[in-house]
Amino acid sequence: MVEVIGVVHLPRLPSMYTKSEKSIDEIVSIAVNESKILEEQGYDGVIIENYGDYPYKKRVEDPLTIAVMTRITRAVVEKTRFKVGVNILRNSGREAYAVATATGARFIRVNSLVQTIVSDSGLIEPEAPLMRELMHNYPGVEIYADFIVKHAGDLYLIATYWKNMVMPIGIETVIKDVLYDLAWRGKADKIVLTGLRTGEPPDLPYVKIVKKHSPIPVVIGSGISVENADLYLDLADGFIVGSFIKKNGIAGNPLDPERSAALIGKFKKK
Repeated sequence: MVEVIGVVHLPRLPSMYTKSEKSIDEIVSIAVNESKILEEQGYDGVIIENYGDYPYKKRVEDPLTIAVMTRITRAVVEKTRFKVGVNILRNSGREAYAVATATGARFIRVNSLVQTIVSDSGLIEPEAPLMRELMHNYPGVEIYADFIVKHAGDLYLIATYWKNMVMPIGIETVIKDVLYDLAWRGKADKIVLTGLRTGEPPDLPYVKIVKKHSPIPVVIGSGISVENADLYLDLADGFIVGSFIKKNGIAGNPLDPERSAALIGKFKKK
């Protein structure tokens, strides 16, 4: 059976310069309560994400925000028994890994592990070199690495496109090259595929190509719904579901238990 991870979209977190509309205790309560519901419904895990902190900085370095993420994550780890992960947007993999290590969370998601991407947060460089010592000294935290993450473009692929005008290179060869960098050089445990934007699924032909060449498990990270789940069930090793399980299917809204129950029902029937 495939792994299904739900997402807790946190509201804006407090920082040294920004006061959240909700208290820290309220935010902790939201994360714990939504996680408990997902666990009871049969989800395999949850990922805690600072979704409300947009527009996102390339790296979150604010000590209060990181401290609050640590407190939230630890509370969810203590109050649940399933797999807990951390994603600190936009690309704070080093900080997420530290939070996971300190709290007992079992995995992190990194938007740009070995790729250089052009995004709405600017030019974002690979995170793997900055995580090197943490990964070596504190092993055991799984890394879910995005491949051509949503809301962004990959500079390597753009450069290869122009090179292709002179020296043709098959697209599958390029995809395979990046996938192997993610797995062997970046030490990713799983590949995450998304659509172009939040709430949009990746194209089926694209998923098939990546699955064909990936040396590690492939996870669909956006756009899965009750309506399209059957199309992807046999193409991926796991799913991260966020937008559909929120009220009105909108990312950032509170969890809708009826929608989350309906979606996990599609997977558990398989």
